[in-house]
Amino acid sequence: MQTGRRSNRGNALGKVFTILLVLGLLGLGAWMILRGDGGGDSAPDTREARGVDGPTVPSGDAPAPIEPLTRQPTLDQAAAYTIKDGVVDVDISEYAGYAGLIVANGGLAPNPESIFAKEYGFQVRLTLSEEEGWSKLNNGRVAASVTTADVLAVLGRQFEVVVPAQIAFSRGADQVVVDSGITSINGLKGKVLAASQFNESEFFIRYLAGEAGVPVQVLRDLDARPRPDALGLVFYEDAFAACDAYEHEVGGGRLNGCVGWTPRTEEVVEASDGAAKVLVSNRNLLVIADLLLVNKAFAQANPRIVEGLVHGLIEGNAQLRDNPAAHLAVVGKAFGWSEQDTRDELAQVHFSNLPENLAFFGGQIDAAGSFAGIFQSSVLAYGDLIRNPSDPARFVDMAALQKLQAGGRYAAQTIAIAPIRSENRAALEGDALLSKDIRFFFEPNSSVLDRNATQNDEYLDTIRNFLQVSPGSVVMLRGHVDNARVAEFEREGGQALVRSMALHAMELSRKRAQAVRDALLKRHPNIDPQRIELVGRGWEEPAGPDSELNRRVEVQWFTLE
Repeated sequence: MQTGRRSNRGNALGKVFTILLVLGLLGLGAWMILRGDGGGDSAPDTREARGVDGPTVPSGDAPAPIEPLTRQPTLDQAAAYTIKDGVVDVDISEYAGYAGLIVANGGLAPNPESIFAKEYGFQVRLTLSEEEGWSKLNNGRVAASVTTADVLAVLGRQFEVVVPAQIAFSRGADQVVVDSGITSINGLKGKVLAASQFNESEFFIRYLAGEAGVPVQVLRDLDARPRPDALGLVFYEDAFAACDAYEHEVGGGRLNGCVGWTPRTEEVVEASDGAAKVLVSNRNLLVIADLLLVNKAFAQANPRIVEGLVHGLIEGNAQLRDNPAAHLAVVGKAFGWSEQDTRDELAQVHFSNLPENLAFFGGQIDAAGSFAGIFQSSVLAYGDLIRNPSDPARFVDMAALQKLQAGGRYAAQTIAIAPIRSENRAALEGDALLSKDIRFFFEPNSSVLDRNATQNDEYLDTIRNFLQVSPGSVVMLRGHVDNARVAEFEREGGQALVRSMALHAMELSRKRAQAVRDALLKRHPNIDPQRIELVGRGWEEPAGPDSELNRRVEVQWFTLE
Protein backbone atom coordinates (compact mmCIF):
# COMPACT_ATOMS: atom_id res chain seq x y z
CA MET A 1 0.00 0.00 0.00
CA GLN A 2 1.62 3.21 -1.13
CA THR A 3 1.56 6.55 0.63
CA GLY A 4 0.07 8.07 -2.48
CA ARG A 5 0.26 7.36 -6.14
CA ARG A 6 3.57 6.19 -7.53
CA SER A 7 5.99 8.70 -8.97
CA ASN A 8 5.03 9.93 -12.42
CA ARG A 9 8.64 10.87 -13.09
CA GLY A 10 11.93 9.25 -12.18
CA ASN A 11 14.13 10.82 -9.53
CA ALA A 12 17.15 12.96 -10.41
CA LEU A 13 19.69 10.15 -9.96
CA GLY A 14 17.62 7.88 -12.16
CA LYS A 15 17.52 10.50 -14.88
CA VAL A 16 21.30 10.92 -14.82
CA PHE A 17 21.73 7.17 -15.06
CA THR A 18 19.28 7.03 -17.97
CA ILE A 19 21.16 9.76 -19.85
CA LEU A 20 24.48 7.97 -19.37
CA LEU A 21 22.93 4.69 -20.47
CA VAL A 22 21.48 6.25 -23.62
CA LEU A 23 24.81 7.88 -24.48
CA GLY A 24 26.54 4.55 -23.98
CA LEU A 25 24.08 2.76 -26.24
CA LEU A 26 24.45 5.42 -28.92
CA GLY A 27 28.21 5.03 -28.78
CA LEU A 28 27.92 1.26 -29.02
CA GLY A 29 25.55 1.57 -31.96
CA ALA A 30 27.91 3.89 -33.80
CA TRP A 31 30.83 1.50 -33.19
CA MET A 32 28.82 -1.46 -34.52
CA ILE A 33 27.82 0.49 -37.64
CA LEU A 34 31.45 1.41 -38.35
CA ARG A 35 32.63 -2.19 -38.02
CA GLY A 36 29.54 -4.04 -39.24
CA ASP A 37 29.86 -3.99 -43.07
CA GLY A 38 29.49 -7.70 -43.49
CA GLY A 39 32.21 -9.20 -41.34
CA GLY A 40 31.50 -11.38 -38.32
CA ASP A 41 28.22 -12.61 -36.89
CA SER A 42 25.21 -10.30 -37.10
CA ALA A 43 23.70 -8.90 -33.91
CA PRO A 44 20.61 -10.70 -32.66
CA ASP A 45 17.30 -9.26 -33.87
CA THR A 46 15.60 -7.00 -31.34
CA ARG A 47 12.10 -7.79 -32.62
CA GLU A 48 10.02 -10.85 -31.93
CA ALA A 49 9.66 -13.53 -34.55
CA ARG A 50 6.31 -12.11 -35.63
CA GLY A 51 8.18 -9.51 -37.73
CA VAL A 52 10.18 -6.29 -37.59
CA ASP A 53 7.00 -4.24 -37.35
CA GLY A 54 5.95 -5.96 -34.12
CA PRO A 55 6.45 -4.63 -30.60
CA THR A 56 9.97 -4.09 -29.34
CA VAL A 57 11.09 -6.86 -27.02
CA PRO A 58 11.93 -5.29 -23.63
CA SER A 59 15.33 -6.04 -22.17
CA GLY A 60 15.64 -8.03 -18.96
CA ASP A 61 13.27 -10.50 -17.37
CA ALA A 62 9.57 -9.90 -17.02
CA PRO A 63 8.42 -9.06 -13.47
CA ALA A 64 6.88 -11.94 -11.56
CA PRO A 65 3.32 -11.68 -10.21
CA ILE A 66 2.91 -11.38 -6.44
CA GLU A 67 0.63 -13.41 -4.21
CA PRO A 68 -2.62 -11.42 -3.95
CA LEU A 69 -3.94 -10.44 -0.53
CA THR A 70 -7.29 -12.00 0.27
CA ARG A 71 -8.18 -9.55 3.03
CA GLN A 72 -7.64 -5.91 3.91
CA PRO A 73 -4.09 -4.85 4.91
CA THR A 74 -3.40 -4.62 8.66
CA LEU A 75 -1.96 -1.36 10.01
CA ASP A 76 0.22 -0.64 13.03
CA GLN A 77 -1.70 0.32 16.16
CA ALA A 78 -2.98 3.89 16.22
CA ALA A 79 -0.99 6.48 18.22
CA ALA A 80 -0.83 10.26 18.36
CA TYR A 81 1.75 12.31 16.47
CA THR A 82 3.83 14.68 18.60
CA ILE A 83 5.01 17.96 17.10
CA LYS A 84 8.69 18.77 17.64
CA ASP A 85 10.33 22.22 17.53
CA GLY A 86 7.20 23.71 16.00
CA VAL A 87 7.59 21.67 12.78
CA VAL A 88 4.78 19.45 11.46
CA ASP A 89 5.81 16.44 9.33
CA VAL A 90 3.71 15.79 6.22
CA ASP A 91 4.40 12.94 3.79
CA ILE A 92 3.57 13.39 0.11
CA SER A 93 4.60 11.46 -3.00
CA GLU A 94 6.00 12.61 -6.33
CA TYR A 95 2.73 13.65 -7.91
CA ALA A 96 1.75 17.07 -9.24
CA GLY A 97 -1.57 16.98 -7.39
CA TYR A 98 0.25 17.79 -4.17
CA ALA A 99 1.89 20.92 -5.60
CA GLY A 100 -0.52 23.21 -3.72
CA LEU A 101 1.08 22.21 -0.44
CA ILE A 102 4.54 22.86 -1.92
CA VAL A 103 3.51 26.32 -3.13
CA ALA A 104 2.00 27.20 0.26
CA ASN A 105 5.19 26.06 1.99
CA GLY A 106 7.58 27.61 -0.52
CA GLY A 107 9.24 24.24 -1.09
CA LEU A 108 9.74 21.05 0.90
CA ALA A 109 11.80 22.32 3.86
CA PRO A 110 10.41 24.08 6.95
CA ASN A 111 9.99 27.73 6.00
CA PRO A 112 9.41 30.65 8.41
CA GLU A 113 8.06 32.67 5.47
CA SER A 114 5.33 30.14 4.59
CA ILE A 115 1.60 30.68 5.02
CA PHE A 116 1.65 28.10 7.79
CA ALA A 117 4.31 29.96 9.78
CA LYS A 118 3.16 33.53 9.22
CA GLU A 119 -0.54 33.00 9.87
CA TYR A 120 -0.63 29.98 12.19
CA GLY A 121 2.71 29.84 13.96
CA PHE A 122 3.98 26.45 12.84
CA GLN A 123 6.23 25.26 10.06
CA VAL A 124 5.82 22.26 7.74
CA ARG A 125 8.35 19.69 6.61
CA LEU A 126 7.15 18.03 3.40
CA THR A 127 8.81 14.68 2.73
CA LEU A 128 8.67 12.83 -0.58
CA SER A 129 7.95 9.22 0.30
CA GLU A 130 6.99 6.24 -1.84
CA GLU A 131 7.12 3.71 0.99
CA GLU A 132 4.16 1.89 2.49
CA GLY A 133 3.04 4.76 4.69
CA TRP A 134 -0.37 3.99 6.14
CA SER A 135 1.03 2.45 9.30
CA LYS A 136 3.41 5.40 9.58
CA LEU A 137 0.52 7.87 9.66
CA ASN A 138 -1.70 5.66 11.81
CA ASN A 139 1.08 5.15 14.35
CA GLY A 140 1.90 8.85 14.66
CA ARG A 141 5.28 8.92 12.96
CA VAL A 142 4.00 11.71 10.70
CA ALA A 143 1.24 14.23 11.32
CA ALA A 144 -0.37 14.14 7.89
CA SER A 145 -0.24 12.40 4.55
CA VAL A 146 -2.13 12.10 1.28
CA THR A 147 -4.16 9.44 -0.50
CA THR A 148 -7.16 8.90 -2.76
CA ALA A 149 -10.73 8.53 -1.50
CA ASP A 150 -11.05 4.88 -2.55
CA VAL A 151 -8.22 3.78 -0.23
CA LEU A 152 -10.13 4.83 2.89
CA ALA A 153 -12.80 2.24 2.16
CA VAL A 154 -10.12 -0.46 1.98
CA LEU A 155 -8.40 0.49 5.25
CA GLY A 156 -11.64 1.04 7.14
CA ARG A 157 -12.05 1.42 10.90
CA GLN A 158 -8.46 0.58 11.81
CA PHE A 159 -7.32 3.78 10.08
CA GLU A 160 -7.50 6.53 12.72
CA VAL A 161 -7.29 9.63 10.56
CA VAL A 162 -9.25 12.80 9.87
CA VAL A 163 -9.93 14.02 6.32
CA PRO A 164 -10.25 17.82 6.51
CA ALA A 165 -9.90 18.65 2.78
CA GLN A 166 -9.85 17.40 -0.76
CA ILE A 167 -6.63 18.25 -2.58
CA ALA A 168 -7.36 17.60 -6.25
CA PHE A 169 -8.82 15.40 -8.95
CA SER A 170 -6.42 13.47 -11.15
CA ARG A 171 -7.16 14.25 -14.80
CA GLY A 172 -5.32 11.82 -17.05
CA ALA A 173 -2.49 10.27 -15.06
CA ASP A 174 -4.37 7.00 -14.48
CA GLN A 175 -4.78 4.87 -17.60
CA VAL A 176 -5.99 1.47 -18.76
CA VAL A 177 -3.84 0.10 -21.60
CA VAL A 178 -5.13 -2.86 -23.63
CA ASP A 179 -4.58 -4.89 -26.79
CA SER A 180 -5.54 -2.70 -29.74
CA GLY A 181 -8.49 -4.91 -30.70
CA ILE A 182 -10.36 -4.30 -27.43
CA THR A 183 -12.86 -1.47 -27.88
CA SER A 184 -14.69 -1.20 -24.55
CA ILE A 185 -14.74 -2.26 -20.93
CA ASN A 186 -17.34 -4.87 -21.89
CA GLY A 187 -14.75 -6.30 -24.28
CA LEU A 188 -12.53 -7.23 -21.33
CA LYS A 189 -14.63 -10.31 -20.53
CA GLY A 190 -12.36 -13.34 -20.56
CA LYS A 191 -9.24 -11.13 -20.72
CA VAL A 192 -6.42 -10.62 -18.19
CA LEU A 193 -4.91 -7.30 -17.06
CA ALA A 194 -1.80 -6.66 -14.99
CA ALA A 195 -2.43 -4.37 -12.01
CA SER A 196 -1.25 -3.50 -8.50
CA GLN A 197 -3.39 -4.16 -5.46
CA PHE A 198 -5.29 -1.78 -3.18
CA ASN A 199 -4.54 1.55 -4.78
CA GLU A 200 -6.33 3.92 -7.16
CA SER A 201 -5.28 1.97 -10.26
CA GLU A 202 -7.02 -1.20 -9.04
CA PHE A 203 -10.05 0.82 -7.97
CA PHE A 204 -10.13 2.51 -11.38
CA ILE A 205 -10.47 -0.74 -13.33
CA ARG A 206 -12.75 -2.32 -10.73
CA TYR A 207 -15.03 0.71 -10.88
CA LEU A 208 -15.27 0.60 -14.67
CA ALA A 209 -15.81 -3.15 -14.74
CA GLY A 210 -18.52 -2.87 -12.11
CA GLU A 211 -20.37 -0.19 -14.08
CA ALA A 212 -20.22 -2.42 -17.17
CA GLY A 213 -21.49 -5.44 -15.23
CA VAL A 214 -18.23 -7.35 -15.76
CA PRO A 215 -17.19 -9.40 -12.68
CA VAL A 216 -13.55 -9.19 -11.57
CA GLN A 217 -11.68 -12.42 -10.87
CA VAL A 218 -8.27 -12.27 -9.14
CA LEU A 219 -5.73 -14.70 -10.57
CA ARG A 220 -2.51 -15.90 -8.92
CA ASP A 221 -0.36 -16.13 -12.04
CA LEU A 222 -0.36 -15.88 -15.83
CA ASP A 223 -1.19 -19.55 -16.31
CA ALA A 224 -4.61 -19.11 -14.70
CA ARG A 225 -7.52 -17.99 -16.87
CA PRO A 226 -10.67 -16.10 -15.85
CA ARG A 227 -14.22 -17.22 -16.49
CA PRO A 228 -15.49 -16.22 -19.97
CA ASP A 229 -17.77 -13.58 -18.43
CA ALA A 230 -15.15 -12.11 -16.05
CA LEU A 231 -12.12 -9.83 -16.17
CA GLY A 232 -9.00 -11.41 -14.68
CA LEU A 233 -6.52 -9.35 -12.66
CA VAL A 234 -2.96 -10.48 -11.95
CA PHE A 235 -1.13 -8.36 -9.37
CA TYR A 236 2.43 -7.06 -9.38
CA GLU A 237 4.56 -5.21 -6.83
CA ASP A 238 3.48 -1.81 -8.14
CA ALA A 239 1.79 -0.22 -11.14
CA PHE A 240 5.04 0.31 -13.03
CA ALA A 241 5.92 -3.38 -12.65
CA ALA A 242 2.43 -4.24 -13.96
CA CYS A 243 3.11 -2.16 -17.06
CA ASP A 244 6.54 -3.77 -17.44
CA ALA A 245 4.92 -7.20 -17.34
CA TYR A 246 2.42 -6.32 -20.06
CA GLU A 247 5.14 -4.84 -22.24
CA HIS A 248 6.89 -8.23 -22.15
CA GLU A 249 3.64 -10.01 -23.04
CA VAL A 250 2.07 -7.76 -25.71
CA GLY A 251 0.47 -9.97 -28.32
CA GLY A 252 1.31 -13.16 -26.45
CA GLY A 253 -2.20 -13.80 -25.14
CA ARG A 254 -1.43 -14.28 -21.44
CA LEU A 255 -1.85 -10.58 -20.62
CA ASN A 256 -4.24 -8.34 -22.52
CA GLY A 257 -3.36 -5.06 -20.86
CA CYS A 258 -2.28 -3.22 -17.74
CA VAL A 259 -3.53 -0.53 -15.39
CA GLY A 260 -1.08 2.12 -14.26
CA TRP A 261 0.10 5.70 -14.46
CA THR A 262 1.77 7.99 -16.93
CA PRO A 263 4.36 8.13 -18.29
CA ARG A 264 4.86 4.35 -18.06
CA THR A 265 1.50 3.53 -19.64
CA GLU A 266 2.22 5.77 -22.62
CA GLU A 267 5.69 4.27 -23.00
CA VAL A 268 4.14 0.79 -23.22
CA VAL A 269 1.78 1.93 -25.97
CA GLU A 270 4.62 3.57 -27.91
CA ALA A 271 6.83 0.47 -27.65
CA SER A 272 4.00 -1.81 -28.84
CA ASP A 273 4.14 -0.42 -32.39
CA GLY A 274 0.36 -0.35 -32.66
CA ALA A 275 -0.37 -3.60 -30.81
CA ALA A 276 -1.60 -1.75 -27.67
CA LYS A 277 -3.58 1.42 -26.99
CA VAL A 278 -4.95 3.49 -24.13
CA LEU A 279 -8.54 2.31 -23.70
CA VAL A 280 -9.42 5.01 -21.19
CA SER A 281 -7.78 7.50 -18.85
CA ASN A 282 -9.31 9.60 -16.09
CA ARG A 283 -8.98 12.87 -18.02
CA ASN A 284 -12.75 13.18 -17.89
CA LEU A 285 -13.63 10.45 -15.41
CA LEU A 286 -13.34 12.09 -12.01
CA VAL A 287 -13.37 9.17 -9.57
CA ILE A 288 -9.72 9.53 -8.51
CA ALA A 289 -9.83 12.21 -5.81
CA ASP A 290 -6.75 13.09 -3.74
CA LEU A 291 -7.27 13.86 -0.04
CA LEU A 292 -5.37 15.39 2.85
CA LEU A 293 -5.23 13.05 5.86
CA VAL A 294 -4.27 14.04 9.42
CA ASN A 295 -3.46 11.71 12.30
CA LYS A 296 -6.74 11.65 14.23
CA ALA A 297 -5.46 12.06 17.81
CA PHE A 298 -3.15 14.88 16.70
CA ALA A 299 -5.98 16.60 14.79
CA GLN A 300 -8.33 16.45 17.75
CA ALA A 301 -5.68 17.97 20.04
CA ASN A 302 -4.56 20.62 17.52
CA PRO A 303 -7.54 21.99 15.55
CA ARG A 304 -5.68 25.25 14.87
CA ILE A 305 -2.90 23.37 13.06
CA VAL A 306 -5.49 21.51 10.98
CA GLU A 307 -7.03 24.87 10.06
CA GLY A 308 -3.60 26.07 8.98
CA LEU A 309 -2.92 23.00 6.85
CA VAL A 310 -6.27 23.36 5.10
CA HIS A 311 -5.89 27.10 4.59
CA GLY A 312 -2.41 26.65 3.15
CA LEU A 313 -3.64 23.94 0.81
CA ILE A 314 -6.58 26.01 -0.47
CA GLU A 315 -4.33 29.06 -0.94
CA GLY A 316 -1.63 27.05 -2.74
CA ASN A 317 -4.26 25.50 -5.00
CA ALA A 318 -5.71 28.94 -5.75
CA GLN A 319 -2.31 30.26 -6.78
CA LEU A 320 -1.74 27.26 -9.06
CA ARG A 321 -5.15 27.73 -10.69
CA ASP A 322 -4.71 31.48 -11.16
CA ASN A 323 -1.08 31.60 -12.29
CA PRO A 324 0.66 28.22 -12.57
CA ALA A 325 3.60 29.65 -14.51
CA ALA A 326 4.68 31.67 -11.48
CA HIS A 327 5.21 28.50 -9.46
CA LEU A 328 6.90 26.18 -11.96
CA ALA A 329 10.32 26.72 -10.42
CA VAL A 330 9.39 25.87 -6.83
CA VAL A 331 7.32 22.83 -7.84
CA GLY A 332 9.92 21.59 -10.33
CA LYS A 333 12.71 21.95 -7.79
CA ALA A 334 10.76 19.99 -5.17
CA PHE A 335 10.12 17.08 -7.53
CA GLY A 336 13.35 17.29 -9.56
CA TRP A 337 11.44 18.01 -12.80
CA SER A 338 12.31 20.19 -15.74
CA GLU A 339 10.11 23.19 -16.45
CA GLN A 340 8.35 21.41 -19.32
CA ASP A 341 7.81 18.26 -17.24
CA THR A 342 6.30 20.42 -14.51
CA ARG A 343 3.92 22.08 -16.97
CA ASP A 344 2.87 18.69 -18.33
CA GLU A 345 2.26 17.17 -14.91
CA LEU A 346 0.32 20.15 -13.55
CA ALA A 347 -1.94 19.95 -16.61
CA GLN A 348 -3.11 16.50 -15.45
CA VAL A 349 -4.57 17.83 -12.20
CA HIS A 350 -7.67 19.77 -11.22
CA PHE A 351 -6.71 21.63 -8.03
CA SER A 352 -9.80 21.88 -5.84
CA ASN A 353 -10.88 25.23 -4.42
CA LEU A 354 -13.03 25.98 -1.37
CA PRO A 355 -16.55 25.69 -2.88
CA GLU A 356 -15.53 22.51 -4.69
CA ASN A 357 -14.30 21.10 -1.38
CA LEU A 358 -17.55 21.93 0.39
CA ALA A 359 -19.60 20.41 -2.42
CA PHE A 360 -17.35 17.34 -2.65
CA PHE A 361 -17.86 16.43 1.00
CA GLY A 362 -21.44 17.69 1.15
CA GLY A 363 -22.52 15.62 -1.85
CA GLN A 364 -23.80 18.59 -3.87
CA ILE A 365 -21.17 18.65 -6.59
CA ASP A 366 -22.71 18.02 -10.01
CA ALA A 367 -19.58 17.86 -12.16
CA ALA A 368 -17.56 15.15 -10.42
CA GLY A 369 -17.69 12.34 -7.92
CA SER A 370 -18.45 13.13 -4.29
CA PHE A 371 -16.54 11.75 -1.31
CA ALA A 372 -19.36 9.49 -0.16
CA GLY A 373 -20.06 8.37 -3.73
CA ILE A 374 -16.45 7.39 -4.40
CA PHE A 375 -16.18 5.71 -0.99
CA GLN A 376 -19.30 3.62 -1.58
CA SER A 377 -18.19 2.84 -5.13
CA SER A 378 -14.96 1.49 -3.67
CA VAL A 379 -16.86 -0.71 -1.21
CA LEU A 380 -18.92 -2.11 -4.08
CA ALA A 381 -15.89 -2.50 -6.35
CA TYR A 382 -13.90 -4.56 -3.85
CA GLY A 383 -16.85 -6.72 -2.84
CA ASP A 384 -16.04 -9.42 -0.27
CA LEU A 385 -12.51 -8.08 0.27
CA ILE A 386 -14.08 -5.34 2.39
CA ARG A 387 -15.93 -7.55 4.84
CA ASN A 388 -17.19 -4.95 7.30
CA PRO A 389 -17.40 -1.56 5.56
CA SER A 390 -17.07 1.56 7.67
CA ASP A 391 -19.20 4.68 7.48
CA PRO A 392 -17.48 7.27 5.22
CA ALA A 393 -18.67 10.03 7.56
CA ARG A 394 -16.32 8.76 10.29
CA PHE A 395 -13.36 10.20 8.40
CA VAL A 396 -14.63 13.64 7.40
CA ASP A 397 -14.21 16.82 9.47
CA MET A 398 -15.32 19.93 7.54
CA ALA A 399 -14.69 22.36 10.43
CA ALA A 400 -11.62 23.94 8.85
CA LEU A 401 -13.33 24.34 5.47
CA GLN A 402 -16.41 25.84 7.10
CA LYS A 403 -14.27 28.30 9.05
CA LEU A 404 -12.63 29.47 5.82
CA GLN A 405 -16.06 29.86 4.28
CA ALA A 406 -17.31 31.91 7.22
CA GLY A 407 -14.26 34.16 6.95
CA GLY A 408 -15.21 35.05 3.37
CA ARG A 409 -11.65 35.04 2.08
CA TYR A 410 -12.52 32.84 -0.92
CA ALA A 411 -16.04 34.15 -1.54
CA ALA A 412 -15.24 34.87 -5.19
CA GLN A 413 -14.34 31.24 -5.96
CA THR A 414 -16.87 29.13 -7.85
CA ILE A 415 -17.19 25.49 -8.83
CA ALA A 416 -15.52 25.15 -12.21
CA ILE A 417 -14.79 21.57 -13.25
CA ALA A 418 -15.01 21.53 -17.03
CA PRO A 419 -14.45 18.71 -19.50
CA ILE A 420 -11.04 18.53 -21.16
CA ARG A 421 -11.84 18.43 -24.85
CA SER A 422 -9.52 17.25 -27.59
CA GLU A 423 -9.64 17.34 -31.37
CA ASN A 424 -10.07 13.56 -31.46
CA ARG A 425 -13.42 13.29 -29.73
CA ALA A 426 -15.06 10.05 -30.79
CA ALA A 427 -18.43 10.35 -32.50
CA LEU A 428 -21.38 8.56 -30.96
CA GLU A 429 -21.31 6.20 -33.93
CA GLY A 430 -18.03 4.88 -32.53
CA ASP A 431 -17.46 2.62 -29.55
CA ALA A 432 -18.87 3.48 -26.15
CA LEU A 433 -16.54 3.19 -23.17
CA LEU A 434 -19.03 0.77 -21.67
CA SER A 435 -22.58 -0.45 -22.07
CA LYS A 436 -24.98 -1.40 -19.32
CA ASP A 437 -28.31 -3.15 -19.83
CA ILE A 438 -30.92 -1.80 -17.43
CA ARG A 439 -34.42 -3.28 -17.44
CA PHE A 440 -36.70 -0.38 -16.60
CA PHE A 441 -40.19 -1.46 -15.68
CA PHE A 442 -42.97 -0.27 -18.01
CA GLU A 443 -46.68 -0.80 -17.96
CA PRO A 444 -47.62 -3.79 -20.19
CA ASN A 445 -47.16 -3.17 -23.95
CA SER A 446 -46.58 0.49 -23.19
CA SER A 447 -43.89 3.16 -23.05
CA VAL A 448 -45.20 4.44 -19.71
CA LEU A 449 -42.82 3.77 -16.83
CA ASP A 450 -44.31 1.78 -13.98
CA ARG A 451 -44.59 4.26 -11.09
CA ASN A 452 -44.77 1.44 -8.54
CA ALA A 453 -41.37 0.02 -9.51
CA THR A 454 -38.88 1.63 -7.12
CA GLN A 455 -36.01 0.17 -9.16
CA ASN A 456 -36.74 2.70 -11.90
CA ASP A 457 -35.60 5.59 -9.70
CA GLU A 458 -32.44 3.70 -8.77
CA TYR A 459 -31.67 3.15 -12.45
CA LEU A 460 -32.21 6.85 -13.19
CA ASP A 461 -29.69 7.67 -10.47
CA THR A 462 -27.23 5.27 -12.11
CA ILE A 463 -27.46 7.20 -15.38
CA ARG A 464 -27.08 10.50 -13.55
CA ASN A 465 -23.94 9.16 -11.84
CA PHE A 466 -22.37 8.41 -15.24
CA LEU A 467 -22.86 12.02 -16.28
CA GLN A 468 -21.81 13.33 -12.89
CA VAL A 469 -18.40 11.69 -12.68
CA SER A 470 -17.45 12.44 -16.28
CA PRO A 471 -17.83 16.08 -17.34
CA GLY A 472 -18.73 16.36 -21.00
CA SER A 473 -19.64 12.70 -21.38
CA VAL A 474 -22.78 11.68 -23.26
CA VAL A 475 -25.23 8.88 -22.53
CA MET A 476 -27.00 7.04 -25.34
CA LEU A 477 -30.27 5.37 -24.35
CA ARG A 478 -30.95 2.43 -26.67
CA GLY A 479 -34.49 1.12 -26.34
CA HIS A 480 -35.28 -2.55 -27.00
CA VAL A 481 -38.41 -4.71 -27.06
CA ASP A 482 -39.04 -8.43 -26.85
CA ASN A 483 -38.55 -10.48 -30.03
CA ALA A 484 -40.55 -13.51 -28.84
CA ARG A 485 -43.46 -12.98 -31.27
CA VAL A 486 -41.47 -12.59 -34.49
CA ALA A 487 -42.09 -16.23 -35.51
CA GLU A 488 -45.81 -15.79 -34.75
CA PHE A 489 -46.00 -12.69 -36.97
CA GLU A 490 -44.34 -14.57 -39.82
CA ARG A 491 -46.84 -17.45 -39.54
CA GLU A 492 -49.79 -15.09 -39.51
CA GLY A 493 -48.78 -12.64 -42.23
CA GLY A 494 -45.40 -13.54 -43.67
CA GLN A 495 -42.53 -11.12 -44.05
CA ALA A 496 -44.88 -8.22 -44.79
CA LEU A 497 -46.38 -8.45 -41.30
CA VAL A 498 -42.93 -8.96 -39.77
CA ARG A 499 -41.70 -5.74 -41.43
CA SER A 500 -44.78 -3.84 -40.34
CA MET A 501 -44.51 -5.01 -36.74
CA ALA A 502 -40.77 -4.31 -36.78
CA LEU A 503 -41.52 -0.64 -37.45
CA HIS A 504 -43.98 -0.62 -34.55
CA ALA A 505 -41.33 -2.24 -32.36
CA MET A 506 -38.79 0.43 -33.36
CA GLU A 507 -41.23 3.17 -32.44
CA LEU A 508 -42.16 1.56 -29.12
CA SER A 509 -38.54 1.03 -28.20
CA ARG A 510 -37.70 4.66 -28.97
CA LYS A 511 -40.69 5.84 -26.94
CA ARG A 512 -39.40 3.77 -24.03
CA ALA A 513 -35.98 5.41 -24.32
CA GLN A 514 -37.73 8.79 -24.50
CA ALA A 515 -39.73 7.95 -21.35
CA VAL A 516 -36.50 7.18 -19.52
CA ARG A 517 -34.99 10.46 -20.72
CA ASP A 518 -38.04 12.45 -19.61
CA ALA A 519 -38.08 10.77 -16.21
CA LEU A 520 -34.34 11.35 -15.81
CA LEU A 521 -34.64 15.08 -16.52
CA LYS A 522 -37.61 15.37 -14.18
CA ARG A 523 -35.74 13.64 -11.35
CA HIS A 524 -32.43 15.45 -12.05
CA PRO A 525 -33.33 18.78 -13.70
CA ASN A 526 -29.75 20.07 -13.63
CA ILE A 527 -28.67 17.58 -16.31
CA ASP A 528 -28.06 19.19 -19.69
CA PRO A 529 -30.58 17.52 -22.07
CA GLN A 530 -28.00 17.65 -24.87
CA ARG A 531 -25.95 15.06 -22.98
CA ILE A 532 -28.68 12.42 -23.48
CA GLU A 533 -29.31 10.87 -26.89
CA LEU A 534 -31.91 8.29 -27.92
CA VAL A 535 -32.26 5.46 -30.37
CA GLY A 536 -34.95 2.79 -30.75
CA ARG A 537 -33.66 -0.61 -31.86
CA GLY A 538 -36.88 -2.59 -31.71
CA TRP A 539 -36.14 -6.30 -31.49
CA GLU A 540 -33.01 -6.07 -33.67
CA GLU A 541 -30.51 -6.51 -30.82
CA PRO A 542 -31.74 -9.25 -28.48
CA ALA A 543 -29.66 -9.83 -25.37
CA GLY A 544 -30.53 -13.54 -25.46
CA PRO A 545 -33.49 -15.94 -25.38
CA ASP A 546 -34.93 -14.43 -22.17
CA SER A 547 -37.92 -12.27 -23.11
CA GLU A 548 -37.73 -10.35 -19.85
CA LEU A 549 -34.12 -9.32 -20.50
CA ASN A 550 -34.95 -8.20 -24.02
CA ARG A 551 -37.48 -5.66 -22.76
CA ARG A 552 -34.80 -3.24 -21.71
CA VAL A 553 -33.08 0.10 -22.18
CA GLU A 554 -29.35 -0.17 -22.77
CA VAL A 555 -27.23 2.69 -21.43
CA GLN A 556 -24.12 3.42 -23.47
CA TRP A 557 -21.58 5.80 -21.94
CA PHE A 558 -19.39 7.84 -24.27
CA THR A 559 -16.57 9.68 -22.50
CA LEU A 560 -14.25 12.29 -23.96
CA GLU A 561 -10.66 11.23 -24.62
